[in-house]
Amino acid sequence: MMMKKLTATALAALAIGAAGIVPGQAGDVRVMWYSDGVEGEVIQDILNRFMQENPGINVILDNVAYKVVQEQLQIQLEAGQGPDIARVTNLKALADHWLDLTPYVKDPDYWRANFGDQFDWMRPDGSSIIPGFMTQITLTGGFANKTLFEQAGVELPGPKATWDDWAEAAAKVQASQQLPAAFAIDRSGHRISGPNVSYGANYIAANGDPAPVDDGVKTFAKKLVDWTAEGKHSKEVWVSAAGSTYRAAADDFINAQIAYYYSGSWQIANLSTKIGDAFDWVATGSPCGTAGCSGLAGGAALVGIKYTKNPEDVGKVMDYLASEPIVKEFTERTLFLPAHKGVIAKGGIDFKSDDPNVKAALNKFVEASGEILPNAAALPAWKWASAYYGALVTRISQVMAGELSLEEAYQRMDEDIADQVAQAKK
Repeated sequence: MMMKKLTATALAALAIGAAGIVPGQAGDVRVMWYSDGVEGEVIQDILNRFMQENPGINVILDNVAYKVVQEQLQIQLEAGQGPDIARVTNLKALADHWLDLTPYVKDPDYWRANFGDQFDWMRPDGSSIIPGFMTQITLTGGFANKTLFEQAGVELPGPKATWDDWAEAAAKVQASQQLPAAFAIDRSGHRISGPNVSYGANYIAANGDPAPVDDGVKTFAKKLVDWTAEGKHSKEVWVSAAGSTYRAAADDFINAQIAYYYSGSWQIANLSTKIGDAFDWVATGSPCGTAGCSGLAGGAALVGIKYTKNPEDVGKVMDYLASEPIVKEFTERTLFLPAHKGVIAKGGIDFKSDDPNVKAALNKFVEASGEILPNAAALPAWKWASAYYGALVTRISQVMAGELSLEEAYQRMDEDIADQVAQAKK
């Protein structure tokens, strides 16, 4: 037992060193933060104001790559170490490590009323803790380079267009404009889960355990592999990394190397900032399958870490960041969709952008939220979702690379997921 503990601690120390992060000292609150767009600058500005108002608390914002949060944070947490607060998307699988903020926030009922709908996304099953709050609600969906479509003389597919329709239209633009690929989906099992569900996939068995990969998964996986083999879907995005490592295709879209990009609402600020007036772009919602046109809801949460030595200070920081005026400001400046019920109910959100593409895109994502299918809506609060996503991306990318057949990949997916469940239940 001692050897295992020492190994975990050593691994955590290596991970902390690699990320340039050390645990917070007395009076310090360390926040592990990653950014998709401008939110790192916004949160630093907000935290600077917090520190002016609370001179006894020194908040250190560690801006890290998303890969650090996905891969190194878990190692730290399993060794009982880590930051005091973290911005995370792997909400359910790591839920046992979150701090119960209930004793440390001023008004737990305020938290329950405004953020409670998403608490089960980040709580251990059966728990009633207040773990944190969603910094934003996200929804997966597509973006089209409107200018490229116009230059190619290709009409944008309509509201109920299928994945096949979009692949075909984007391929026409690719041929006309001599693009390296027609479209790209982020290298992420999460990102292809809305499409899978749109073709009828259901990941969750009747007892709550993972179901074997079904015809819905297989239908979209085959389409994706075929599109990649045909040169329509960007092979580079998926085969340039190993395992379940995430890779976004945002830069390919920003640099006008693809006509269509499937990612999510969190990319809006990033696209606006980096594209500027280089070309016009539009959000499209999610293309349709045989069962519907579903995206997948989710988001990033700001959570307290139970291993903190400063839980009272963590509570004060979290109270400030979760306050209605701060949530509203953060929403307006980051171009995110808020999770705060009060902010949503009052409306009047003034998104800070002069880019005409932005507000139209945000409105499209709000509209598309009504298309989420039940099998997708169940996933954010399901404890095995991350295991399923990881198996999907790992094995499909191996098929794209020519290392496995699709049939072998399906078998390996089931084995990968079963192994993770078995390990977790030991």
